[in-house]
Amino acid sequence: MASEKLLEVPVKGMDCAECVEHVHHAIAVLPGVQSVDVYLSSEKAVLRLDPALVNLNDIRQAVSDAGYSVPETSETDTVSTANKGFTRSVLSLFGVVFGAVLLIVIVGEGLGLFESLTDLVPAPLGYVLVIIAGYPTFLNVVRAARKRQIISHTLMSIGVIAALAVGQWVTAAIVVFFMRVGDYAERFTTERSRQALKNLTALAPQTARVERGGQEQEIPLADVQIGETVIVRPGEKIPVDGEVIDGQATINQAAITGESMPVEAGVGSKVFAATFAELGSLRVRAVQVGADTTFGKVVRLVEEAEAHRADVQRVADQFSGYFLPFVAVIALLTFLISRNPLSTAAVLVVACSCSLALATPIAMLASIGAAAKIGLLIKGGKYIETLARADVVLIDKTGTLTLGRPQLTDVISLNGIPESEILALAASAERYSEHPLAEAVRIEARRRNLALYEPKSFEAIPGTGVRAQVNGSSISVGSHRMIATATDVSTQLEMQGKTALYVQKDGEVVGVMGAADTVRAEIPQSIASLHALGIKEIRILTGDNERVASTLAQKLGVSYRANLLPEDKIAIVREYQAQGHIVVMVGDGVNDAPALAQANIGIAMGVAGTDVALEAAHIALMREDWTLVPEAIHIARRTMRVVKTNIAFTAIYNLLGLSLAAFGILPPILAAAAQSLPDLGILANSSRLLRLKRMKE
Repeated sequence: MASEKLLEVPVKGMDCAECVEHVHHAIAVLPGVQSVDVYLSSEKAVLRLDPALVNLNDIRQAVSDAGYSVPETSETDTVSTANKGFTRSVLSLFGVVFGAVLLIVIVGEGLGLFESLTDLVPAPLGYVLVIIAGYPTFLNVVRAARKRQIISHTLMSIGVIAALAVGQWVTAAIVVFFMRVGDYAERFTTERSRQALKNLTALAPQTARVERGGQEQEIPLADVQIGETVIVRPGEKIPVDGEVIDGQATINQAAITGESMPVEAGVGSKVFAATFAELGSLRVRAVQVGADTTFGKVVRLVEEAEAHRADVQRVADQFSGYFLPFVAVIALLTFLISRNPLSTAAVLVVACSCSLALATPIAMLASIGAAAKIGLLIKGGKYIETLARADVVLIDKTGTLTLGRPQLTDVISLNGIPESEILALAASAERYSEHPLAEAVRIEARRRNLALYEPKSFEAIPGTGVRAQVNGSSISVGSHRMIATATDVSTQLEMQGKTALYVQKDGEVVGVMGAADTVRAEIPQSIASLHALGIKEIRILTGDNERVASTLAQKLGVSYRANLLPEDKIAIVREYQAQGHIVVMVGDGVNDAPALAQANIGIAMGVAGTDVALEAAHIALMREDWTLVPEAIHIARRTMRVVKTNIAFTAIYNLLGLSLAAFGILPPILAAAAQSLPDLGILANSSRLLRLKRMKE
């Protein structure tokens, strides 16, 4: 649609999943809004709309009517000092205060102190205090009711009304107090989960120093243009993705790759926004700026991960919709059977659907944000849930298990043509190929200072090799699938674990070249970790021949499939899925993109700066470190254990609370106090995920 516009709108005041639903509904019903995603973690809504039918003022008014606010653009800082106040010490203080008040309520109820308070304070004044203290909550309930919505505080508000109706204003006041305590607990819980994302976005520099008109100028980052020269001094953050055109520096790339070990950057090196020049200075030509940088894409994907909700979260959301009417029925039955309004009020106030709604998203957001810090980009909660159930891992070989930078080890002539000429012809034919083996051939030719020819009618055949016209001859370089010839020489090379490349000139095989790749140093330990996690099958998928694949598979203790084309890998993924397995495919994110997309979970290796990998994979490793593969599975399983514990705790707690309240054992005052406890339990349990417990720990 020509008039379609993408708009990001900051939204303040959201504390829980229920808030997200309210904001979503308020915006979605506006004329001209085609789609909307509301993100609790980044406190914003992303809309696709028709600007001729709806504008920012309309959106601001709709959000305001729902009980939230859209601040002016200038108010939307990426991170503020105030946010850092949500620390362990603050949470500890909150717990102490809450515990003290809870103890006072329990002791006071037992000693009958609240009856004395009722005698000292006139009832009308008590009613006024209740209304003032609970006004923000009551207002949200009324707003929801006007839109025919029931929220978690609806039943508690009815409980307050019931307590006031029977003259128990002290009970109503304590109910309101704990309602507000519950609200603050949710804010603490949500803010803690947001902090990882806020810390991530805070890494981006706000200004850049550029060369304009022969002078250096410091300008807002949003004003930097692609192609401009950016100056980076020692100790400064690099503001753009770009290529170094002058200078040399030691770069800390932890913000992108999660790896704290610095790398050296010089002329021709690629550098990324939000990385840190520890030593040296650089002049960088800007290639990507702002949201288009690798860092910007990472931040966006972490934000959008919230939209990919786990199935268990959807079930919890649906259950919440039925839970409140269920509680209303229990309260009605309690009143009809016992004729005790206080027991009825206790049933209404003890129910806590907010804790159930928080059980999944808080844990998911905590894990996604914490994982991003170590260079593990998980695109959504549903992928965490799926990965936790994975039992088969399929692995691409070149560039994934191996470094993807093979070296040419042998050049063998079969008909008397000099080896140097065979290599020159092969390197010329491979001149424009992007395959790692082609690069190995070219590197060896350069090392020998061989003169190369300009190829004509170049053709790359995926998975097999290349054809080209070189110096008047038809030259083909490729595997046995392209050149159906087997020799004793090629057999010997393959028995050594090397890849044999045939060189054909005008239809005659004139030579064989051997190439060997290096297995990543961390692979054996990572494979052992996958076995320790209970993965049933680990299999290498490769286009190499049987002998090369067999040698590597035996070395690593895994199975293999060889001689595969890209479409064969997709078929193998589907075979496992048809058998009921949850398949993880690990690849380099480019030529394995179809298999990554087909798998239940696709994991792309070392994708910093690679658009194809970021889009195709469900999980992306921002650096080439295989230890992050078992780490991802470990994180997923740990997260799901926390989620299941949260849900079980909330369900049991609510059922117990409803039973005690219905039988008159739990009075309204204690019911209100008890209602706040599940939020604190979920906070304590989910907060453990903010600190990643690595497998080696």
